Amino acid sequence: MAAGRQRSRPDPLPAGLHADQHARPEAAHAVDAPQHAPSSSEGPPAAARPGPALLALAIGAFAIGSTEFLMMGLLPQVAADLRVSVPAVGYAISAYALGVVAGAPTLTALSTRFPHQRVLTGLMALFVLGHAVTALAPGYDGLLVGRFVTGLSHGSFFGVAAVVASRLAAPGKAASAISRVFTGLTVAQVLGVPFGTLLGQHLGWRWAFAAIGLLGVATALAVLRWVPLRRDTATPLRQEMADLARPQVLLTLAATAIGTGGLFAVYSYVAPILTDVAGFSAGAVAWVLVVYGLGTVAGTLLGGRTADRFPEAAVVLGLLGLGLSCLLLLVLSGSPAGALVGLVVFAVLAFFVGPALMNRTISVAPGSGLMASAFNQAAFNAANALGAAAGAQVLAAGFGLRATMVVGAGLAVTGSAVALVAVLLLHGAPQPAARIAELARARAARRAVEHEPSLVLEALRLAGEAGATSCVAAVRLADPSSRD
Repeated sequence: MAAGRQRSRPDPLPAGLHADQHARPEAAHAVDAPQHAPSSSEGPPAAARPGPALLALAIGAFAIGSTEFLMMGLLPQVAADLRVSVPAVGYAISAYALGVVAGAPTLTALSTRFPHQRVLTGLMALFVLGHAVTALAPGYDGLLVGRFVTGLSHGSFFGVAAVVASRLAAPGKAASAISRVFTGLTVAQVLGVPFGTLLGQHLGWRWAFAAIGLLGVATALAVLRWVPLRRDTATPLRQEMADLARPQVLLTLAATAIGTGGLFAVYSYVAPILTDVAGFSAGAVAWVLVVYGLGTVAGTLLGGRTADRFPEAAVVLGLLGLGLSCLLLLVLSGSPAGALVGLVVFAVLAFFVGPALMNRTISVAPGSGLMASAFNQAAFNAANALGAAAGAQVLAAGFGLRATMVVGAGLAVTGSAVALVAVLLLHGAPQPAARIAELARARAARRAVEHEPSLVLEALRLAGEAGATSCVAAVRLADPSSRD
């Protein structure tokens, strides 16, 4: 009965693109769950109340986004209180990043056999512990430990939250659900970081981190209350690790690490770009970044909706658009008004592609997508390091701040080309090649193909399709902006 209803449901996406119905059959059963009453231990059906559950995950994303960038605004206060230099406190930012890199694959691997609700609650408990250690740190070493512990939960939380959001979503709405969770991260740049900085400047930096720790407590309680406890979400670690070896997963992770490096090649140096190139005063930079934050919120929501309808085009064209926005900013950055317009466009397109990349990473992983999602977060952090380092190289070579925008465009367009290769491999060359091989085997077995013109013509037609696909791929790789 359930299977019959699922076949009759209209699906606007081509076969093979719908993550919930093709990659994970259990997600489809979650949609049909109302036909039987769930037990009290399982909670409500996965698709019954997605709104409150997504809100709980968004609160967690807001807390994580706030703590990730808060230290940058409180470096002088922390350095003065702990009696160390500002560069020394900068290592606390590195300690957090190391925690993200270490925690994303490790904690996710350890949690694959547990229900997602329990995993998210445990990660938030670790998040709160890290903030307690940070706020109560008696010295510099305690600060580093606290920030490392806090970072451990970052990548794994977003990885699990993205999978949960995609399971809670209605068919064809997975990317929108993921974008609603990630909106918490972008809102943190508009509200969380500025207010946390003000709190730290007036009451002390320890109170700022303690307040974010309380947000972690609120997230844990909201997850327990609203995210369904589903025991069928546990998956064997071997299956999760096997997903990481799939070419489509690897190519999508590569597109993430390279393409979104274009964001960080520019944003890592946004303050000097605004003051030295655009001519903003130092005091105006904070307000410009608030406008930038609003652009990231709009881009995240728009990207999620677009990726629901055009999941692969959103990735390829989104990264290409990011590259073009870098060049637009390059052209307009000579004046305050032009730089503001260019920065907003850059913000929208930079965060437009995030939900699309995350959704595709999960959809091409035939398992639950848990490890693939966690490694997608690691890829974003690799993009951070790659983009910032590439920007530093051109600055060290004496090319100036405008060169970072050229580097950003190059990385984004390269990521778009990698994503295009993944799409072509999935829908282009493999299918005709497989069909030609099948026809060749039939010809050898029957030894009479020359007397059956229909098969010969079919083979020639498929060979032509394969050749055309190869030509299109070459043209697009040489000029990503070209169209069919």
